[in-house]
Amino acid sequence: MTDNALPPGTEPAAPAAAPAVSPSSPLARAALLAYALLIIYASWYPFSGWRDIGLSPLAFISARMPRYWTVFDAGVNVVGYVPFGLLLMFSLYPKVRGLPAIVLTIICGLLWSTTMEMVQTFLPSRVASNLDVLTNVSGMAIGAFLGAWWSRPLIEQSRLSEIRGRWCWRESTRGLTIVALWPLAQIYPQPYLFGHGQILVTLSDWLSDLLTTPIDLATAILGDNALTVEQYWLSETIVTSCGMAGALLAMLCLTKRAAPKSWLAAGLIVLALVVKTLATALLFGPENAFGWITPGAEGGILIGAILASGLAFAPSTAQRRLAATMLLISFVVVNIVPPNPYFVATLQDWVQGKFLNFNGAAQFLSTIWPFLALWFLSHPLPAYKTQKQK
Repeated sequence: MTDNALPPGTEPAAPAAAPAVSPSSPLARAALLAYALLIIYASWYPFSGWRDIGLSPLAFISARMPRYWTVFDAGVNVVGYVPFGLLLMFSLYPKVRGLPAIVLTIICGLLWSTTMEMVQTFLPSRVASNLDVLTNVSGMAIGAFLGAWWSRPLIEQSRLSEIRGRWCWRESTRGLTIVALWPLAQIYPQPYLFGHGQILVTLSDWLSDLLTTPIDLATAILGDNALTVEQYWLSETIVTSCGMAGALLAMLCLTKRAAPKSWLAAGLIVLALVVKTLATALLFGPENAFGWITPGAEGGILIGAILASGLAFAPSTAQRRLAATMLLISFVVVNIVPPNPYFVATLQDWVQGKFLNFNGAAQFLSTIWPFLALWFLSHPLPAYKTQKQK
């Protein structure tokens, strides 16, 4: 009888159950990174004219509060940092929770906002302000308390994780984050509906500044040939239909066969159009809220819906490849076709002063979204190779 032998009739003790581990949220961490990049772009836009005026980057902290400010600007600063605090709380959960997480989130908000203002000291179009730090930290605190309240119900106890597991592939976090940014990309006024990724104008401006001579890359590609009304109409139809179908297929390739694909696609389109309408009303006045509705946009929405519905239940691999193809077509057309003259005239009403931060972040998201989507679509999920559609 060995030392480890049990007495006759004695049953071995059952192994102790492993303690339950609270789930974390990779989606929250991915969204936090994306939102942090948006804040950087909004805070340091337009990234030009850097200079040293001889002041300490921290001089604004001890300066007097700004004499002239508006409730609108202060409110935007508060509201803009609420999601940041909320996402940081979700990202910390469950390793850090409760009061320690709230304190850590507020401290991170203070350091982050102070850094944003310090860098603005070197930008001629920006003014570092202690009021901005105060309002930003206030928004961060609101987000922290909301996060403390919602973290457990949303991440651990809610049915969201169960629904996502039933409808989407396990490795779909990055793709879902990018797709969720698509409705927000509609905020910036594009020449054509769903026509994101216009970079030739930006590159032309950069090259013109660098070489100190006017450069127009679009004209260099197309020449000075003016387009007819019908050609503008056709261009917008192509851009809208391909941009819409590409975004929808990018979402659908993340879903399993059991998911309500039609409802999800319809919800994404409705959300994008609602955001577009509200943003247009805010920027150009309520009377112009539906100014984005043009014959080309209407035809593009119809064709895009037909394309997406016809491919809703295609294999995920085919959806992924077709989504990339559609987005590439939209990207090429929106860059080589000159903007509609009516749009150029309308864009002059964009209020650069009051919406400078908002403008920069919106333009950045509109420009970069197709690149994010194509990057994601170029990396097939393991589910495509290891699982069958259910």
